[in-house]
Amino acid sequence: MKTRDKWEKAASSLSFDGRAVINGARVATEKTSEDISPVTAKSLADVSECGEREVDQAVASSRAAFENGWSRMSPGARKGALHKLSELILANADELALLDVLDMGKPISDATTIDIPGSAAILNFYAEAIDKVSGEIPVTDPGNVALVRRVPLGVVGAVVPWNYPLEMAIWKLGPALAAGNSVVLKPAEQSPLSSLRLAELALEAGLPEGTLNVVTGQGETTGAAVGLHPDIDVLTFTGSTQVGKYFMKYSGESNMKQVWLECGGKSPNLVFADTANLEEAAEFAARAIFFNQGEVCSANSRLLVEKSIVEQFTELVINQAKKIKLGNPLDPTTTMGPLVDRNQTGRVAEFIASGSDSAKLAHGGSRLTIDGSDCYIEPTVFTNVPLQSSIANDEIFGPVLSILSFETEAEAISIANNSIYGLAASVWTSNLSRAHRVSDALHAGTVSVNTVDALGMNIPFGGFKQSGFGRDLSLHALEKFTGLKTTWIRYE
Repeated sequence: MKTRDKWEKAASSLSFDGRAVINGARVATEKTSEDISPVTAKSLADVSECGEREVDQAVASSRAAFENGWSRMSPGARKGALHKLSELILANADELALLDVLDMGKPISDATTIDIPGSAAILNFYAEAIDKVSGEIPVTDPGNVALVRRVPLGVVGAVVPWNYPLEMAIWKLGPALAAGNSVVLKPAEQSPLSSLRLAELALEAGLPEGTLNVVTGQGETTGAAVGLHPDIDVLTFTGSTQVGKYFMKYSGESNMKQVWLECGGKSPNLVFADTANLEEAAEFAARAIFFNQGEVCSANSRLLVEKSIVEQFTELVINQAKKIKLGNPLDPTTTMGPLVDRNQTGRVAEFIASGSDSAKLAHGGSRLTIDGSDCYIEPTVFTNVPLQSSIANDEIFGPVLSILSFETEAEAISIANNSIYGLAASVWTSNLSRAHRVSDALHAGTVSVNTVDALGMNIPFGGFKQSGFGRDLSLHALEKFTGLKTTWIRYE
């Protein structure tokens, strides 16, 4: 592992290009915005603010690439190009990791060991699926044959968040490109740099010009232009529930494009007194909320603990929080870096102030300045949290944990399900029947038993209720970017 000095030297040698990538070329716009790093509090680049004109150009380019290029290539050729792109991601791993670290503040140790290799692996997974997922021939009467195939939909609009800039882009691009679609990618305005670099690597890997376009800009302008565009066939989005609702509205106002949403969460973590190893459960509970600065849609931000062990378990969790090293993310010993920007830091600080009025602030809660950046929030733990409080109900998207107690299994399930979200949940128990019983009762897309936030590239990820619909990862993700087409042949 490189030292902080070596990472800082590597970061200082990078060049940042904030221009959009359309039809294989960098495109400057008249209007730009500064990309401010939460690590240095300094501008990294002037980023293109793409409007309707640039989005039109990108969509036209993607349409041409779909009709005349990418979708016409043999499965083997597309598979080879995606494998090559995966190799290029690994070959440029340090650069891509640094771009994400400087853009949104995640620790370099996480970016280099999780985000970048994970992105490459997911791309390889979908590359391998290209020539292994086939259609079907249903039963028909004699003299008839029906061929059912999954065909690409056309142009995909992908809008991704800032908490995992490269990896969330790959979650969308992997299955969309593998299915034969072309993509117009709109990264978050806070973290565009790795997506822009990815578009260059895609060209180097052999993807035809226009197969992957990256348009940058604000959500209310660039994102809206993507959502409203009449020649985008499907829109896939990861982000807040509020913005997800906008995209559903944009679809109805335009061409009724398919919309697939992975939105917010307020995931519960239920710890029963019969848990075999409370120390391990506490370690995982802390990781489930403080990893990635708490900027995780499925973060277990509500910790529900059986009343008989709540004091003991709270102490164990706080001890884990004390072990977290908050600091400059270019230091490989740092385990929690800054939040993505000053706006998000201020929002989280407001939640902490509000929570302090109704609950007990048991640990942390301060906003800190490190190396000139004031985007740092201490790992924060609240106890005695009222069920009706904002910190118990609203998605904070920061390192803030609310601890609530329960007396019965039924009460725990009721509290856990009392949310507008249904993305993820965790259950800790040594009772096999309880594990199944509670998992069945929890309304969440993924229930992790005796672990937290379980995830695998071959396992579908997504939620219920206002956490959205559709699934990322696994072969099921291909379903979002394909349509069933039947060819019925009558013969004599």
